[in-house]
Amino acid sequence: MRRDLHEANRWSWNAATAAHNTHKGDQARFFREGGTTLHREELELLGDLSGRSVLHLQCNSGQDTLSLAWLGATVTGVDISDTAIDFARRLSAEAGIPVTFHRADVYDWLAEAAERPERYDVVFSSYGALCWLSNLKRWAAGIAAVLAPGGRLVVVDFHPVWMMFDDDWALRYPYSGFDEDNVLLADEGVGDYVAFELRARVPGQPVPGVESFQNPHPAYEFCWGLGDIVTAILEAGLRLEALREYPASPY
Repeated sequence: MRRDLHEANRWSWNAATAAHNTHKGDQARFFREGGTTLHREELELLGDLSGRSVLHLQCNSGQDTLSLAWLGATVTGVDISDTAIDFARRLSAEAGIPVTFHRADVYDWLAEAAERPERYDVVFSSYGALCWLSNLKRWAAGIAAVLAPGGRLVVVDFHPVWMMFDDDWALRYPYSGFDEDNVLLADEGVGDYVAFELRARVPGQPVPGVESFQNPHPAYEFCWGLGDIVTAILEAGLRLEALREYPASPY
């Protein structure tokens, strides 16, 4: 496991997250009015969460975490970024949606939670999470250790084939084969993908918030194929109930 790269990514995400949230308007009001950032695909996989305990790993700034709480769950969110967790805590308070947030590397947090012991009915992770994990087998084993009997792991992420292309749809990255000893360096760091998406959806319109964001901190990613992901989960002792591929992505 590459703690050094996790820490480097922490600083890159701290810078990027501050920029991302300048583009999103009054998020507390959005949630107070019953808004959700979850999409049909993950809602179908999650099912009824009323009265369930949910652990949201790599929760970023907590928007999806609050959306899970709206579904009736008791939710805990974990992320490595200080900026993200600080924002998530403020958003939870301002929206009036109680969620517990922890700033930690998910590997360390899972090990500590298993010892306490904490157990969850659902562990959830989504959209751009797996590429930041340097050791999938340790990640899956950590999740298995905190799942309650009959608990479920729900992962919704970008397809590994889609992750091979850059923003101009040029083939740039490998399908798999990058692990903790063979790292994909992004000198430009975590980018302002929120502004990029807004410009793509409404061409020619001004985007509110920070302009021309440049991240001073590089980022390090890992490329995992479907075989890597599924094998890690199975070797952790979990049973695969569904593997779905979709024709489109919400991002």
